[in-house]
Amino acid sequence: MARRKENKVDLSSFDQAGARVFDNPLVTEVSDSYLEYAFSVIHSRALPDARDGLKPVHRRILWSMYEQGYRPDRGHVKSARIVGDCMGKYHPHGDTAIYDAMVRLAQDFSLNVPLIDGHGNFGSPDDGPAASRYTEARMSREAMLLVGELGEDTVDVEPNYDGSLTQPTVLPAAFPNLLVNGASGIAVGMATNMIPHNLAEVVSAARWLINHPDATLDKLMEYVPGPDLPTGGVLLGLDEVRRAYETGRGVVRMRGKVEIGPIEGSRGRQAITVVELPYGVGAEKVIAAITNEVTKTKRLTGIADVKDLTDRESGTRLVIECKVGVNPQALLADLYRLTPLEQSFGVNNLVLVDGQPRTLGLKALLEVFLAHRYEVVTRRSSYRRRKRQERLHLVDGLLIALLDIDRVVRLIRGSDDAQAAKDGLMSQFGLSDIQATYILDTPLRRLTKFDRIELEAEQERLRAEIAELSTILDDDKVLKKLVSDELAAVVKQFGTERRTTLVDGDLKEVLAASAPAGPLEVADDPCQVILSATGLVARTAAESEESSEGRRRNGRVKHDTVRAIVHSTARGRVLLVTSAGRAFKVDVLPLPVLPEQAGTVSLRGGMSAAELVPLEPGETVVGLAPLGGSAEGSPGLALGTRQGMVKICAPEWPVRSDEFEVIGLRDGDEVVGATWLTDGAETLTFVTSEASLLRFAAGLVRPQGLKGGGMAGINLPAGARVAFFGAVRTDDPGHGEPMVVTSTGATVKVTPFKAYPAKGRATGGVRAHRFLKGETDVAVAWVGPRPVGATGTGEPVELPAADPRRDGSGFAVMLGPTVVGHLIERD
Repeated sequence: MARRKENKVDLSSFDQAGARVFDNPLVTEVSDSYLEYAFSVIHSRALPDARDGLKPVHRRILWSMYEQGYRPDRGHVKSARIVGDCMGKYHPHGDTAIYDAMVRLAQDFSLNVPLIDGHGNFGSPDDGPAASRYTEARMSREAMLLVGELGEDTVDVEPNYDGSLTQPTVLPAAFPNLLVNGASGIAVGMATNMIPHNLAEVVSAARWLINHPDATLDKLMEYVPGPDLPTGGVLLGLDEVRRAYETGRGVVRMRGKVEIGPIEGSRGRQAITVVELPYGVGAEKVIAAITNEVTKTKRLTGIADVKDLTDRESGTRLVIECKVGVNPQALLADLYRLTPLEQSFGVNNLVLVDGQPRTLGLKALLEVFLAHRYEVVTRRSSYRRRKRQERLHLVDGLLIALLDIDRVVRLIRGSDDAQAAKDGLMSQFGLSDIQATYILDTPLRRLTKFDRIELEAEQERLRAEIAELSTILDDDKVLKKLVSDELAAVVKQFGTERRTTLVDGDLKEVLAASAPAGPLEVADDPCQVILSATGLVARTAAESEESSEGRRRNGRVKHDTVRAIVHSTARGRVLLVTSAGRAFKVDVLPLPVLPEQAGTVSLRGGMSAAELVPLEPGETVVGLAPLGGSAEGSPGLALGTRQGMVKICAPEWPVRSDEFEVIGLRDGDEVVGATWLTDGAETLTFVTSEASLLRFAAGLVRPQGLKGGGMAGINLPAGARVAFFGAVRTDDPGHGEPMVVTSTGATVKVTPFKAYPAKGRATGGVRAHRFLKGETDVAVAWVGPRPVGATGTGEPVELPAADPRRDGSGFAVMLGPTVVGHLIERD
């Protein structure tokens, strides 16, 4: 402000028009004006209040809508009307500023809990909204929690900009809006940038803090483990999140959430589908960055096409198609590095506390909100008690008059005027001025016997409510419990599940651990695709003479057994055969590569077959078959069913279909085994539940087409079923002698395959296991070289030594095997 000299008037300081002129140095004038402007921006425009989490423009919009009745139970109104009301009455800073602020309150991708229910185009992360004349709005149900107690003297009010109206200085705010929805704003010399959180988690932390004021930050983070963004995504490095919660400042790293899988109808090509984007990032921004990196800088290679399939029904779907032979994990790492699929969010919790800008951590923000709620509930309870006391005072007066209503009527009729009647009521009945006036204003129809009963009931209710409200005002524990219960009710009505996935640890370590190994371009090297007995599918790394020989010396599969192995290439495809007689073409490249350490392989890194193909309930994958060059020279796929049928399906697979049937099954039948034949010199083997084993040459079975149902493989007695079917080679000494494993659950027997004589197809076979007392059938059977056993969870089980007696009873084994297979091997 200008400095004035009051003691002496200089006539030269008046201009010709008689206006007073003040002589003020330019430096002082600029400095004072700038400080006034800075204070106005900080206090009245840019920073949110820590209590209700709103900046003045947001608070004025909600107040104006509440005052005008644009509530959830009423129809939408034009946004231009809302903007005009707010600008004319409370916020004279231009319609654009008001509408922009209003739009953000309606965007579900900006706020976890939108405060405005918008109708029309309110924008997207890439595009702005339609003009205010085209959109409509009303308050959301959640917004009513912020303003619902305004009529009960819960907050202070202040004059509007011209003094003609009043507006609240802060809203009552029944939930921690600042933490739930976040905020951003740029003031003079300072800025705020607060990240959103999950409503249920924040309320849980607040309720814990109510009962435990000395709670540590680590305890509060058990309830609020990290931010929860409206757009979901992945948040990395919770150590940095903790620093932000402790000091109010920090940087968190966000990533989009993706799904990697084959492109339908392609051969070996993969797609990276982005289903959730980082906060504040739109699909068009990612596409623009990809286009720039591919066409201009050429730092991003391996992308064949990018499609934005986002819509209202399926949500975000940004499909990035990889070129053939590209490792999608390596490409994803480049996308994170070069595009907005990975973004940083600088947390700066700068808010207004008692009108002063302060940077607060998580606990301090909760404490400020709770202190505000204590004050709001206290003022609300005081207001309600006062109103009930006033009503009780009137009800008491009415009941006094009703006790002698005839006398009251005579007194009123005999009075000269209303004042005399009131004086008479006050003097003769001991009524107050307010009570006497109310009785005179009450119609005679309200002074009936029935009304007296209602008044007495109301009197009791008012006294009980006054007592309850007095308890809230007199006992801090009751007050805190009430605040806690009201917060719980908010979560019960509006709480949602967490959207954002949190990755714990130090940010640098998390980023290093998530960096994929391997080159971007995957060579089409030979590999093996492995199916475990527990239904896991994986592939080995590129085959080499050194690794094959090392595995022959040291090779042992940990935690699982191998059911089938086929040769393929990294960019090739294989066939998965199911118990329902269906076959699926599957790309090899997406399969996880089994880790190898000192010649030891673990199948726990495999992928469940149910993740690769759409299996029906009870359907399992029972075998593998190669496709392409690896399938040349083979008579086909040998299949055995539960009812004893055998089929060799000729390898004439459909070219255009990735799913087809390989056998026509009878009702109630299913495939129990599917084995790829290399040259037709294999021996086909059945093992039945009643302990019969039948072996015969594969050449005895004529190959059939896809529709064929096979031919009789083994004769089954009534009630018996096939427990195992497979193909065995007896002319391959490099893989060891084939063995037969049978188990009744209590006992396990391992017998050399050569102990069983060959028989003709469609015969009954020979006995393979002699049952002990209490044993009724064979639960598990397997035929092949180097057998190993495992439980249903994949834990290894040691098998007994070989027994040369084919009809022996076996040996008891602790935790008998529920699956049997062979050791992993490479040719």
